Amino acid sequence: MKRYLLCCDWGTTSFRLRLVNRADQELINEVSSQKGIGHTYNLWKQHEASEPERITFFKKQLKNQIDILSAKVGFSLDNIKILLSGMASSSIGMQEIPYAQLPFALDGSDVLIKHHEADETLPNDIMLFSGVRGSRDVMRGEETQLIGLAEMIHLSADIDTIFILPGTHSKHLYIKKGVLVDFKTYMTGEVFNVMSSYSILKDSVTVNSDKQFNALEWAAFDDGIAESEHSEILNALFTVRTRQLFDLLDKKQNAMYLSGILIGSELRQLKRETKWQLVLCCGQNLHALYHKAIETLQLSERTFTVPPEMVDNAASAGQIKIFEFQNLLLNKINL
Repeated sequence: MKRYLLCCDWGTTSFRLRLVNRADQELINEVSSQKGIGHTYNLWKQHEASEPERITFFKKQLKNQIDILSAKVGFSLDNIKILLSGMASSSIGMQEIPYAQLPFALDGSDVLIKHHEADETLPNDIMLFSGVRGSRDVMRGEETQLIGLAEMIHLSADIDTIFILPGTHSKHLYIKKGVLVDFKTYMTGEVFNVMSSYSILKDSVTVNSDKQFNALEWAAFDDGIAESEHSEILNALFTVRTRQLFDLLDKKQNAMYLSGILIGSELRQLKRETKWQLVLCCGQNLHALYHKAIETLQLSERTFTVPPEMVDNAASAGQIKIFEFQNLLLNKINL
């Protein structure tokens, strides 16, 4: 079964497992769920809470998902190597691996790896990937996406580039000469969720779940971006409440206004990074919002937007890039 690889991106809140053809990276099939590392860790604490059994417990959860994928494709997935990135290598994951350090090469050579051989619990070898840390920041998973994205868009080493990866914890990744030299995390998505669901603002907004926005909602989004540019964020957030109290916006428009404040606050510092090429790497669910914000902030001329379907494949592309580098390294050692 060396023609296939199992590519697993196991984040804090989500799980995704893909069966991929190794030669051309064709996706054969996949499964996904909300049984992320946080959920799995809590289950382990409830049922096992014994450190020696931790890896075994996580392997069992992984095996359950592999069995689901096996049923979908109609054949056994035993003995297919698993490439595992994300929070699986964190302090709440299967096994903690220290972070790789900056500067971090995008050829996969700087990733720290832990190997787990197939056993009676899970008949698949595992290659577990580390994350990356800087002096003030950390990430697990996005660095693998970055490796895949740089490969797919044929990133030039001659251009200083900032990759923008929106999400719950958005990442801005600074690349010089094909090397990650710095990065920043923005809690944009998490703050939006907290503000719209648990704060005093929750009664002032209604989140549009279908992501179809009308002209008035887009205008409110632009107003939020403008507010983020001339107000401190703690003050700007309270204007979400006053705009609804004063009947200036309805609740759907106000949710877009809140989104504009937060995304604008995240992106506005890029206006000062005038010598950097920008690369927006956004999944389908946030693509329209970030693309509009880039336009409103007049950053479009130096922004290359990666198609959402390419972003969707970035993690597995990065995992395979790391895997192939490790294979090449092993072959050189054995010569």
